[in-house]
Amino acid sequence: MRYCINCCIHLLPNDLHRQCFRCCGPNHNTQKCPVCKGETKIPLYTDSKQMKLLAVLEVRTDHRESWNGIFCLRKGKLWSLIFGLIIMTLVMASYILTGAKHGLLLIPSPFHYGAFTSNPSLMDNESLSDMKDHYQPSKMNISYVKDYPSIKLIIDTITSKIEFMTRQRPGLEELRKHEPHMFSVIPNKFLPNSKNPCWYEEYRGNTTTDPYATNSYALYSRRFRIIFDYLRKVFWNHLYHYKGKHYRLRCLPHFYIIGQPKCGTTDLYDRLRLHPEVRFSAIKEPHWWTRKRFGIIRLRDGFHDRYPVEDYLDLFDLAAHQIQGVLQSEAAKEHSKMNNLIIGEASASTMWDNNAWIFFYENSTEGEPPFLIQDFIHAFQPNAKLIVMLRDPVERLYSDYLYFASANKSAEDFHEKVAESLQLFENCVLDYSLRACVYNNSLNNAMPVRLQVGLYVVYLLDWLTVFDKDQLLVLRLEDHASNMRYTMHMVFQFLDLGPLSEKQEALITKSPASNTRRPEDRSLGPMLPTTKAILRDFYRPFNTKLAQVLFDDAFLWKRT
Repeated sequence: MRYCINCCIHLLPNDLHRQCFRCCGPNHNTQKCPVCKGETKIPLYTDSKQMKLLAVLEVRTDHRESWNGIFCLRKGKLWSLIFGLIIMTLVMASYILTGAKHGLLLIPSPFHYGAFTSNPSLMDNESLSDMKDHYQPSKMNISYVKDYPSIKLIIDTITSKIEFMTRQRPGLEELRKHEPHMFSVIPNKFLPNSKNPCWYEEYRGNTTTDPYATNSYALYSRRFRIIFDYLRKVFWNHLYHYKGKHYRLRCLPHFYIIGQPKCGTTDLYDRLRLHPEVRFSAIKEPHWWTRKRFGIIRLRDGFHDRYPVEDYLDLFDLAAHQIQGVLQSEAAKEHSKMNNLIIGEASASTMWDNNAWIFFYENSTEGEPPFLIQDFIHAFQPNAKLIVMLRDPVERLYSDYLYFASANKSAEDFHEKVAESLQLFENCVLDYSLRACVYNNSLNNAMPVRLQVGLYVVYLLDWLTVFDKDQLLVLRLEDHASNMRYTMHMVFQFLDLGPLSEKQEALITKSPASNTRRPEDRSLGPMLPTTKAILRDFYRPFNTKLAQVLFDDAFLWKRT
């Protein structure tokens, strides 16, 4: 049933509304209105029954009438509209989820690093999900502030809190208590007729046993499986048989290239492996000491099964086979020939990455790790040699950003991330020691750029608490790039390697540089001058201390 909205007459189905006298309009006359009939009350006809509007009514609308406005559109257009809305919703949801996962959302984060928990034991036992609790909204967001004086105040605060404290070395029994399996596998003495640390280990399997069946490197990475497939084929041929038992030669590296990332370690590795007396692990960067032995592939992905030390030793089997060949040669047996082949390992995280300690080691002192990577390496290899390649920390940080940033890379974005990272670092040093902040997993994960990796002297001093200074060779990338022949000779001398022919030396020193900046990153140009000035101020006190420790002003990086 239909009603006229301008008069008090209900319309019959066939009514053309000719009886409308606009009785509800300004000229309404109750005497002339055929429905009102002189009454001043306005009636409403519903189903042929007159009702008064003053009464309390529940009027149910005719649904066909209420949808007339919508169905005046064609059904095709209606469904197109609905479909379009669904697609738009899915696209927006996908953008938000993907951006949140990869950090691509084009909005500034309002969260900044908060104070550490005041309870050290709580920090030792917190889970990955608890890490988010360390970050609290900051009252002053300087991520988009490009005013040098205001950021300089933050740097001045950080500088005032810098104090290089000597750490206390843990005892051997403490290390053994926390890593008993490692100490049960690696002996405390090695073969006397090998320059490289090696020993024989009894093998209890048979010819049908796969010695690499459980190796985590082979299980979790496809590119390593080819190497292990080859090792399986030749494994039995390299066993040493003695009095009815089978022995395999196990080896550790003689030297480690321990850092730093984006400082030329890959180029040094590629050149050094060309020397006839040098061998390396089956993969360049096992990251076992810093990550894999804790079950870390990527810390943000949580923990996997821990890689046992046997998996790490498997990576040196190729080199061990060659060393065994030298030891078992007839000339070696007759003249007690010394094996001069040495093995190297080149994980660029070894020098600085101690982020996992908080999840495994207790008894920390004011947020500082009780054990560091070098403590364990020294426990097994007190005579190990260590090579460090460093670079102007300002340029290193920009190179690091260009290499690891996934999207929206620009000099402006780098500036914003530097400013935010400086504020986070300031918040830490206000309450904790420099060492606690440098080795803190929460802070390091929160900073958009890895400022801490360029604090070379902090790490170097901690390595020097366990290793003698003559066991470390510290190089500069700038020197390596300008005079490669000189730096390679320094490395050869440090490792006590044999002489090379002119052809061998030319092959090592004249090959193209490795792992240079990608073409798409070169197009972004240099960092902003303001950013460079800010980072120069931040790293200056650390570079000054580094130059003092090494007695070399070149590590001030004044000319770069």
